[in-house]
Amino acid sequence: MQSQATYNYKVVRQFAIMTVVWGIVGMLVGVIAAAQLVWPELNVHEFLHFGRLRPLHTNAVIFAFGGCALFATSYYVVQRTCHTRLFAPGLAAFTFWGWQLVIVLAAITLPLGYTSSKEYAELEWPIDILIAIVWVSYAVVFFGTIAKRKVSHIYVANWFFGAFILTVALLHIVNSAAIPVSLTSMKSYSAYAGVQDAMIQWWYGHNAVGFFLTAGFLGMMYYFVPKQADRPVYSYRLSVVHFWALIFTYMWAGPHHLHYTALPDWTQSVGMVFSLILLAPSWGGMINGVLTLSGAWHKLRTDPILKFLITSLSFYGMSTFEGPMMSIKTVNALSHYTDWTVGHVHSGALGWVAMISIGSVYFLLPRLYGRSEMYSIKLINAHFWIATIGIVLYIASMWISGVMQGLMWRATNPDGTLTYSFVESVKASYPFWTIRFIGGAMFLGGMLIMFYNMVKTIAGQKAYDAPVLAPAAAHA
Repeated sequence: MQSQATYNYKVVRQFAIMTVVWGIVGMLVGVIAAAQLVWPELNVHEFLHFGRLRPLHTNAVIFAFGGCALFATSYYVVQRTCHTRLFAPGLAAFTFWGWQLVIVLAAITLPLGYTSSKEYAELEWPIDILIAIVWVSYAVVFFGTIAKRKVSHIYVANWFFGAFILTVALLHIVNSAAIPVSLTSMKSYSAYAGVQDAMIQWWYGHNAVGFFLTAGFLGMMYYFVPKQADRPVYSYRLSVVHFWALIFTYMWAGPHHLHYTALPDWTQSVGMVFSLILLAPSWGGMINGVLTLSGAWHKLRTDPILKFLITSLSFYGMSTFEGPMMSIKTVNALSHYTDWTVGHVHSGALGWVAMISIGSVYFLLPRLYGRSEMYSIKLINAHFWIATIGIVLYIASMWISGVMQGLMWRATNPDGTLTYSFVESVKASYPFWTIRFIGGAMFLGGMLIMFYNMVKTIAGQKAYDAPVLAPAAAHA
């Protein structure tokens, strides 16, 4: 049958398109939130003020934009590297529609204030259950495809995707444990309290960074960088060492978010030490990705997709150096609760996660519609430079603002009183918040260019499902 002889690209197409759509929505909310800090009068309604939009922005860019990118790429990569069609196509279709339902419900409930008041796991219990069902379905499809693979080898990208899928399931279920007030109420009581709740939250929060926002996107890196560069991975042995070192070490780093709190000192120190150790596997992966271009550096001059992928690795290297440094208690005393942390988060989120997602989706879209390339290479190039300049404006302004805030908060007069009031540090931050808004708006502008390029690429094209290749016939 023809359906058995082709890869299942339908669900990949759906997730790839929604990656761009949700990217625009999530980043638009972020730009609005940034504008509200500069112009407080934009806080026009209780459902639309900063306190409600900030968690909506976080969820939209991580789980809607990032999540759709991970679904799209993992479903594509696991089929191509296993030389087989997706396992349980009906379940794969359910993961798409179920995930979109989760996103829409979040977009409705978060502005209404239905949250569990946590930094990342902000949705209430019925939505949390739906997330768990969709995620388990995702695991069944992914690992079912690996189980029916036509080759004995499991390519390293699938190791990273698999670790991300399993760990996020564990993180979500444990962190979202709650006791509903009633079966008819959205409200619930957390299963944890006090410092234990904080510890569980940051075990979840940092491992959401470590597995959702790092391991999953490293799965993209290990497939799309070699494919776009047309070079083998620099060191396959290093990729395996990178994998095991990263997934073991990341699990212990969460307490560095809780320095100088009620958390026991020894727990804070464990978090700091493992965060410093993390520098080695993180840079091992970054170096492995960048050196994959050995002998192909000239391609960066003419290939904007490769520019996205390699620049993302540069930001990954920078962010994974900055993170361990910020986990050191003496540095953390200056940086924590300031804009420096916001800058660090966005160097990872925009520079690493968004850039590698954008490059991967640019790689995918033509292939999903039987085209050799995107509608306009010049528009991809324009997108790259607008996005890169936007990121630099964003993170540089936040670094300066953050260090300034930290220094102002700890400055004291000879008699021991504080030199500056808190409101003075807020006033001094305004110029940098304005620059941050401009940088974010530029990045959003780049996503709008991508949307136009995507529409023109797909217009008039029929959906294309490539034939399943026999393992010996061609590379994945």
